[in-house]
Amino acid sequence: MTVENILAKLVSFPVLGGESNLSIIHWIKEYIESYGITTTLVPNEEGNKASLHCRIGPAIDGGMILSGHTDVVPVKGQEWTTDPFKLTDKGDGKLYGRGSCDMKGFVACCLAALPNMVKADLKKPVYFAFSYDEEIGCLAGPELAQAIKTHYNETPKYAIIGEPSLMEPIVGQKGIYILETYVNGSAGHSSRIKQEVSAIHEAMRLILWLENKMNRLIEDNRLDKRFHPPHSSIHVGQVNGGIAPNVIADKAYFYWDLRTIPMDKTDTIVNEFEAYCREREQELRQVFPDFKIKTIENHPPVIHLDTKETDDVVDLIKRISGNSKLNTVAYGAEAGQFAAEGFQAVICGPGSIAQAHRADEFIAKDELVKGMEMMNKLITELSSTHLQ
Repeated sequence: MTVENILAKLVSFPVLGGESNLSIIHWIKEYIESYGITTTLVPNEEGNKASLHCRIGPAIDGGMILSGHTDVVPVKGQEWTTDPFKLTDKGDGKLYGRGSCDMKGFVACCLAALPNMVKADLKKPVYFAFSYDEEIGCLAGPELAQAIKTHYNETPKYAIIGEPSLMEPIVGQKGIYILETYVNGSAGHSSRIKQEVSAIHEAMRLILWLENKMNRLIEDNRLDKRFHPPHSSIHVGQVNGGIAPNVIADKAYFYWDLRTIPMDKTDTIVNEFEAYCREREQELRQVFPDFKIKTIENHPPVIHLDTKETDDVVDLIKRISGNSKLNTVAYGAEAGQFAAEGFQAVICGPGSIAQAHRADEFIAKDELVKGMEMMNKLITELSSTHLQ
């Protein structure tokens, strides 16, 4: 099968984040095993989802992990001009379909390169690592990275997470944490605003604290100029509360998004916010004893990636990608999770992130060509004796 044939098959599986991915993962499993490679599934507790990993080549330290996710974001509410789950070639050099860019294009390149990997005289192994539920918080990444570390007697050294980067090596990724804060106040007539505790007013104070915290980090020169923006960002994207203009709101909640540069610690910021919440509770319970602020996770934190330019993987990715310019990103990916297990990790893959998550998502055909060129160069590198 060509890379386009494989991509068409992968796109045909409408597996959204949060849904069972067994249909696509079992197809991938059968495809890999048809080349005589043993695969291992890493299922979730319910057994309706699974990640997959396998090794191609010798059981020797120093191999390369190629990682991608099998789920995609929804298409509901988007104005597609093609069937999102049928790879469509309009003759304009682009292949349209949900996930074609993010990130089934990279997975297709891995699978299309498998026959050459099997035939090659690899001195160092290649590992495939395909996960689920990346699009709803990189939920399976930590378990998959740990499974690879513990399953094999040898230890891989490198990891490429193939998010679409136009084949540009990405060495830094912000950490991401999304939270929900709920405020419980007291209802009453709006004329009694000083005798009651408005959940909306208090929620706004909390939101203002978060904005001020972001500004204080900037003022304190907590900056990493590799990133855009070069500071940790705190953003409130959804606020709800109240039933009428003349009724004091007893309930309000908001969702907020924290994206941290490597020098800032997510826990530190959240703990400071929680301390402020406890101060507000102590003060306002004198007015309304049941006043309460509660913050919960929307999904677990996704840790940052901070690969050093002196790490061996940087020179390697420059050689095989054909691109020496390094960059960073603010979106979430599984790269930091693989780095946390001791693998030197970078993000690099075909397609543009600008096409991800939108109607008429596409990957340019020449990006797939570049993806396959990287695979072939990787095979050459791993077949040589100089790679450490």
